[in-house]
Order: sequence, then C-alpha cells, then structure tokens
Amino acid sequence: MAKYRRDRINEEMMHAVSEIVRGIKDPRVSEHFVSVIRCEVTPDLKYCKIYYSVLDANDGENGFDEKALKKGLISAQGYIRGQIAQRLNLRITPELQFIYDPSIAYGAKINTILHTPSVKDDIRRFEERAELEAKEAAAAAAAANASDSNNTYTAKEDDEYDD
Repeated sequence: MAKYRRDRINEEMMHAVSEIVRGIKDPRVSEHFVSVIRCEVTPDLKYCKIYYSVLDANDGENGFDEKALKKGLISAQGYIRGQIAQRLNLRITPELQFIYDPSIAYGAKINTILHTPSVKDDIRRFEERAELEAKEAAAAAAAANASDSNNTYTAKEDDEYDD
C-alpha cells in the first residue's frame, strides 16, 4: 500500500476518532477534554495506535486519573470500532490501542510559566537588550559604510584601461 494512502487513512481515522470520543457517555471519558493527537495504522490495516492527550490534566480539584481515563477508552473500544466501521469505508476495521501523550498538558504548563510576572519581566528585559544591540549594530554598520564612501577610488584621466 502506498504511503500517501496510509497517511490519508491515518488522517481520516484521527478525525473520526476525535468526533467519536466527544460523544462517549462514560463519565471516565466525558468529564475530560480528550484530544486525539495522531493515529498510526499499520500497513495491513489490522491495528491502529491512537495517541490522545487531555487538556485539563493539571487542573481542578478532581485531579486527572490517567489509568481511569484509559480504562474508560478501552471499555468504549467496541463502540469506537463500530462507529469507525460506519464512518470509514475500510475492508478491515483495525483493533485500537490507546496511548497517552502528555504534550497538551506540557504545553499548557509551559504557557502558564511564560505568563508569570517574573518571566514576563525577564522577556521584556531581553527584548529591550536585543533591540539596543540591534540599534548599536546598525549604527556601527552605518559608520562603516560612511567611512567606506569617503575612501572610494575615483578613476583619473591618465589611467589606462585594458580592452
């Protein structure tokens, strides 16, 4: 099977699973905002790895129980496969394997760190210093160009040119 076809199947699988997971009524799954990061279907279309992440992994007093969420997804695996079979026209509906990917939670954590007042001050000082250094470099380049224009060679009438 051509790689571009498998890429298209992976994309369609990702979109379909994203929509299906939003409709799951299991409280272990429905209480979290689950995002499907990517899907990888094997070349024979028998197995599919679904990489998912949770946006509210670090929020709330409830906490985030990764094992409970994974158990909820595994218990809904039959429903998800049935919906995939209806939505995608594949000869074989792949068996699903769910893999947790903490990338969204990690990105949200980095974002909160970047928006703390001390980090904002550091970023502002860094940008001011970079701007000052850029102005100094531009002034030095302008001075160098000015000195070069004063030392330019002008041809004299008695210079001979080779033809």
